[in-house]
Amino acid sequence: MSEPLQSTLAAEHAAVWLYALLGARTSASTQPTLHDTLSAAYVAHRGRRDVLVGLLRDDGEEPVAAEPSYVAPGPLEDGDQVRAAAQEAETATAAAWAYLVAHTTGERRRTAIAALRDAAVRHVGFGGAPSVDPADPADPADPADPATTG
Repeated sequence: MSEPLQSTLAAEHAAVWLYALLGARTSASTQPTLHDTLSAAYVAHRGRRDVLVGLLRDDGEEPVAAEPSYVAPGPLEDGDQVRAAAQEAETATAAAWAYLVAHTTGERRRTAIAALRDAAVRHVGFGGAPSVDPADPADPADPADPATTG
C-alpha cells in the first residue's frame, strides 16, 4: 500500500513547492483575487501533504522527502501563465489522487476522493475546462452529451 501513498505524497510536495513559487510571482495588491486563490491552494496542498505524511507514519513507513527543487512548468511572467501553471499542478495532483483512489478502501479512499474532487474544483477555478477525468483536462465534459455529464 505504501507506493500509492508515497507517489501521491511526492505529487503534493511538488504542488506545495509550485504554489509557493506562484504566490511569489503574483502581487497581492495588483492581483488580489489570484493571489488569494493561490494562497488558498497552497494551504490546501500543505494540508493534504501533511495528511499523507501522517498516514505513512501510521503505517510505519518513512514518508518520501520533497525534492530539493523542482522545475517550473513554463514562464511565469503574467497572470495567465501563473493560472496555466496552477492548472497543471491541479491536473498532476488529481492524477496522483485518482491513482490512490484506485488502490485504497474505506476512509483512505474517501480521503482520496475528496482530494481528487478538490483538485478538480481548483483546476476549474484557475480557468481550466471541466473534465470527465480531472486527471486529463484534455477530455472536457460536453454538456450536450449525457455520457460525459452524468
